[in-house]
Amino acid sequence: MAEEMRQELLALAAIFCGPHEWEMLSCSETDGAVFRIHTTAEGLAGEDVPLELAFHLPAGYPSCLPGISVNSERLTRAQCVTVKEKLLGEARRLLSEPMVHELVLWTQQNLGHILSQPETESSNGTCTPPESSAVDGGLWMTLLRLDHMRARTKYVKVVEKWASELRLTGRLMFMGKMILILLQGDRSNIKEYLILQKTSKVDVDSSGKKCKEKMISVLSETKVQTEHKRFLAFEVKEYSTLEELQKEFETAGLQELFSECVLGLVK
Repeated sequence: MAEEMRQELLALAAIFCGPHEWEMLSCSETDGAVFRIHTTAEGLAGEDVPLELAFHLPAGYPSCLPGISVNSERLTRAQCVTVKEKLLGEARRLLSEPMVHELVLWTQQNLGHILSQPETESSNGTCTPPESSAVDGGLWMTLLRLDHMRARTKYVKVVEKWASELRLTGRLMFMGKMILILLQGDRSNIKEYLILQKTSKVDVDSSGKKCKEKMISVLSETKVQTEHKRFLAFEVKEYSTLEELQKEFETAGLQELFSECVLGLVK
């Protein structure tokens, strides 16, 4: 982890030192840092709106944008997405310098104004701010591996819900004990999906208590190429043999991805 990021994390932990304000979720040299900041901001009527801001600082940060997720019990999902998109727009302005504290302050100062702006409705019914766009341009694709699903029915419903809300398409694939998630969409939305996956209590542990996903692996992240199929929806599929799973990848023009990232999981 770069020293600049390390110093920023120490500063943030010192600034947000009140009860339950700061929550470090993961930190590594390869994946960067994932953490949550719990704060409040002034809403439309001047009331305090509780906010949960989750950030993923990748290894290349601050030369690349952080992943951002916004949640609040007082806001609708569409409003949270709008706030996130505005935050990403502000983050672009601050690119190449430590920015998390400034982004939190900016949210606290501008939440009421953001919520007062009209939203536009996309074709799939999801409210999207007018300036919404892919952070890195073009369509991106990520392949994830889950170690297990104890509460499978609930877990699958949550994954489908996140994919729908973030306008992601692809596949949740089961083959024996192997569980893969293939996502296509804006890179910023895929990053938010990863934050949700790592920070939400989506499964249960061996004793039946709700727990966070601690054993997810990012197998591949790349731009969608011309030879790759564009998935039109997010579907859950189960395969009885490796050949069936391989055919799914081949039909989508992803033979190389299957050979490089999937075959080795079953050897």
